[in-house]
Amino acid sequence: MSLEEFLGLGRREARIRIGTSGWDYEDWVGPLYESEKGMLSSYMKLFDTVEVNSSFYTLLSEKFYEGLARSALPGFLFSVKMYRGITHRKLLNPKLAEAEIDVFFKSVRPLAAQGKLGAVLVQLPPRGREEIPWFEEFLATMPEGVRVAVEFRDPSWLSGEVFALLRRYEVGYVVVDEPLLPPAVEVTAGFSYVRWHGRGERPWYYYHYSLEELEPWAERLKQLAEQVSVVLGYFNNHFRGFAPHNALQMLSLLGLAGRRQLEALARMDRYFAAAPPIGWGAVKELESGRVEEVLRALAGERRFQRGLEISSSEVQYSLTENGVSARVKSYQVEVDRAGRRLYHDCEDWKKLLESKRFCKHLVKLFLSLPREVSKEILADIVSNLEEWDFAS
Repeated sequence: MSLEEFLGLGRREARIRIGTSGWDYEDWVGPLYESEKGMLSSYMKLFDTVEVNSSFYTLLSEKFYEGLARSALPGFLFSVKMYRGITHRKLLNPKLAEAEIDVFFKSVRPLAAQGKLGAVLVQLPPRGREEIPWFEEFLATMPEGVRVAVEFRDPSWLSGEVFALLRRYEVGYVVVDEPLLPPAVEVTAGFSYVRWHGRGERPWYYYHYSLEELEPWAERLKQLAEQVSVVLGYFNNHFRGFAPHNALQMLSLLGLAGRRQLEALARMDRYFAAAPPIGWGAVKELESGRVEEVLRALAGERRFQRGLEISSSEVQYSLTENGVSARVKSYQVEVDRAGRRLYHDCEDWKKLLESKRFCKHLVKLFLSLPREVSKEILADIVSNLEEWDFAS
């Protein structure tokens, strides 16, 4: 039995599946969710696929994926982002990352076994092709029967030779909409994978697509669907609920939105029509000295307001050669600018690690630091968000 038959996605039933990168964002409460409880259940009522992004930050257990498989509605697919220890730290070197590759693919078996695995997303770091000479060796280690898609982040990879290599190993090319690479539409496997990162100036993800920008993509998706068994598309512009709004708009443009999706889209349309455009153009805000607006974007309005309520007497910090060492109330904060690492130990922060958002303690700290220091650190964070390690 082929993987397409196993997953119920045979060519005669070609589908376009649209979802988002992650689902459990606090600032989606309001625009999308009614509360923080049951986010995945609420999400699955509107979409039939999602990317698991927490898998990028740590090697998750089989039990985690067993839980996802049990919770999934019939026909729902999870695509899983490969662990960064493989992609970013060991640069896909199959000899150095052999153990992690084995653990990663064993862990996702519960999804594959129950027909819930969409694809494995391999996102490369922003490195040139010459820096990863063992790329074909890595492709050769990919297990049979699992869809694998590769996302490049440097123009040197966009060549006929690389596309031919992907076709040889039946690995999908991730089509992207972002400022760094052109939206090259290449089919290299029996499925297609598309990601919309946003077109913001830094960070990219803080971007809300217009209908005019989405309409050409709807046509591209229809063309892709004629060539492959399934198209998996995910919006990664997660700030403030932009991603689910754009995903619902795309479903509507494709004629795939049912009554429930159209009702949710109408609610989100009304929400964004009334919502103030907080934090647009994060780096420009910083250049204008508006640290507060950037912190609102990184923390969300509720956590930002809670940060304002913390007394300045509860903040102690020292500026170090590499960054900042601080305590806010009883919690520790360490900012390593050279290593791009942000450590904090409150419980709320631990919930935010995957989405890379700020808690109230971080808000208060950056409001308490000298303005120029805050501006410099925040500018680097919003410009290089994926390179920063948020740790606890």
